[in-house]
Amino acid sequence: MHFDVIPDYRQQGKVEHKLTDIILLTICAVLAGQDDWKAIHLYGQAQLDFLKRFGDFSHGVPSTSTIARAMGMINATRLQKCFIEWMKDCTELTKGEVIAIDGKTVRGSYDDSRGLGAIHMVNAFATENGVSLGQHKVYEKSNEITAIPELLELLDISGCLVTLDAMGCQKKIAQKILDKNADYLLAVKGNQGRLEQAFNDYFDMSMLQNHDGDSYSTQEKSRGRQETRLALTNTDLSVLGDVGLEWPELKTMGIVVSLRQKEEVAKESEFTVRYYISSKELSAKELLNGTRSHWLVESMHWSLDTAFGEDASRKRAEEGAENFARIRQMCLNMLKSETTLKASIKHKRAMCAMNCEYLLKVLASLY
Repeated sequence: MHFDVIPDYRQQGKVEHKLTDIILLTICAVLAGQDDWKAIHLYGQAQLDFLKRFGDFSHGVPSTSTIARAMGMINATRLQKCFIEWMKDCTELTKGEVIAIDGKTVRGSYDDSRGLGAIHMVNAFATENGVSLGQHKVYEKSNEITAIPELLELLDISGCLVTLDAMGCQKKIAQKILDKNADYLLAVKGNQGRLEQAFNDYFDMSMLQNHDGDSYSTQEKSRGRQETRLALTNTDLSVLGDVGLEWPELKTMGIVVSLRQKEEVAKESEFTVRYYISSKELSAKELLNGTRSHWLVESMHWSLDTAFGEDASRKRAEEGAENFARIRQMCLNMLKSETTLKASIKHKRAMCAMNCEYLLKVLASLY
């Protein structure tokens, strides 16, 4: 078990419940739909015979306070490393797979009494596998810039294409991705003013009809609206001037234009233009697919909120909020990887609560 290496900082002479038992109990209970310490304790009482098949539990089920205290004392960094090593063992990344890195605020984790804002978790999401590869906690969204390189250092992303929104469009982050033998695809906005201005000077509306480089377009109808997307790429970076030389191993500049029209109101439309840079020579189709894959990480965030109630969670004490966020992520990975039951995450959790044999399938789904 990957969690055996996590040190237990409790006073050993007073310990009745193994730390690995508490972690196992928490994972099983969260898979079965329990999202607070009391519910986890009650789940353990109801499923003690099942838990004894995999753990010791010679002193029965730990109390609510014991579970909360033990999970809050676990070193969050060690738990993070265990999670990442587990994902390395279980997840085989394909060459060129898009790894989307994006942040999510756990909104309920603020603590006004201590003057602490909500924690912010930066996630690395393997879009083809549909699982999180790792997380890193920060206390402000603006601190993503420092957290991203630290998270990248822990990951094995060789041969992958790492996508980031505009906040991650930083030269040091780009270089860190290259150092990990991967490529970057970064969104460009106002925080890189000179680069954005170079794109503005280059792009004009006539390119939608006549573009010297590669182009690719798609059309989709969904929920009463039609969306047209057009991607343009250019490998002649001289049009960026000197600013293009500042970005390590830059090979492609890209533009993605989208037009959304509501069918019932023909004149109502939404037109957006987004700029991108990449260290990989991307075709227009690869650019469009890469940028769209990035937003799959939002589906993971949505699942954490709707199926796990993450935004409503008020856990904050010690490192409990961060550790519980990682437990949720582990459970979401397992539930998504179990494919024999065609059901939503919510209903899979319900099945785990009702059927221990199905819970076993979910626990084994990543192996």
